[in-house]
Amino acid sequence: MYAIIQTGGKQYKVEKGMKLNVEKLPNDVGSEVEFSQVLLVRGDESGAQIGQPYLAESKVLGRVVDQFRNEKVLIFKKRPKKGYKKMQGHRQNLTQVEIKEIVTTK
Repeated sequence: MYAIIQTGGKQYKVEKGMKLNVEKLPNDVGSEVEFSQVLLVRGDESGAQIGQPYLAESKVLGRVVDQFRNEKVLIFKKRPKKGYKKMQGHRQNLTQVEIKEIVTTK
């Protein structure tokens, strides 16, 4: 069984037991988190349930494992023959979530 959820403006395919790195969530480490924006749920014996745009009766439950920052990404801009150079770095804040359960009514 798997589900497709939306969080942080991105969509993720999740299964029970998997660990997922998403954009920073305000929850503390060890706390429970609920994703209610479920786009699709596919069970083992039944077909797929597709939301319009979300499934109202479905949710994905997880637990926050870690809060961390991703590796640095370097941004370099240059205008040839103009003497313009700019170097900038960025580190994204991420949250690691372990998926505990996919809840659906059907």
